[in-house]
Amino acid sequence: MTRRTEWPGSAADPGAGPGREFAAGQEFDAGQAAGSDHESDVSHGPAARAGRGRSGASGTGFGEGAGRRSRSRSRDGGSPSSSRAEKGEPLDPVEQARNICLRLLTGTPRTRKQLADALRKREIPDEAAEEVLSRFEDVGLIDDAAFAGAWVESRHHGRGLARRALVRELRTKGVDSAVIDEAVGQLDSEQEEETARELVARKLRSTRGLERDKRLRRLAGMLARKGYGEGMALRVVRRALEEEGEDTEGLDEPF
Repeated sequence: MTRRTEWPGSAADPGAGPGREFAAGQEFDAGQAAGSDHESDVSHGPAARAGRGRSGASGTGFGEGAGRRSRSRSRDGGSPSSSRAEKGEPLDPVEQARNICLRLLTGTPRTRKQLADALRKREIPDEAAEEVLSRFEDVGLIDDAAFAGAWVESRHHGRGLARRALVRELRTKGVDSAVIDEAVGQLDSEQEEETARELVARKLRSTRGLERDKRLRRLAGMLARKGYGEGMALRVVRRALEEEGEDTEGLDEPF
């Protein structure tokens, strides 16, 4: 009988993290932290279901034999944390911190500050939190530079956010200023302006029939909310209106 060792707390936290658009190939594998003892649970696959119906070799069969196998596993195959939890013994703070971080990292990357805040909220001692967070950085499960780079790539191309908005978002996630500067350095002014033109082109049709000044405010306001500067927004909107035959005289003034 093949014994499977599970690390408690590795299940996904359903309420965690940013949306799926952030993926950009940057999701972390929480299994790396567990090493060779952490295996994927495949007991729900078709083969496993078929195995239950035949001989119970997967360890999930029914009846008296299954009960003996289950008791046997709990004696010699259960993880230490499972045994302690069943006996009502408190988990070691380091083990608690590790399990919390694994749950939060399953399915979405996090910054070190996000994880530290989560551990503090759960009253994990600072020393235990620091030990786990540093270990996770060593093995690559926490990488703020990779997080910031993927965030910029995803949010600029997916949502059209400019550098100013991206800096603001990354600061709220606790990314270091030097790391943020390097990440937003992926974008230059030309790329930013090209994205701004694409945003205005998609929005332009919905403003047709409105007065010129109202169109200007609506389009420029959309760009401002995405972090584009006043000068660039005015230039891009004016050009788009001119291409539609709109009179743009007087639109050089700040909006």
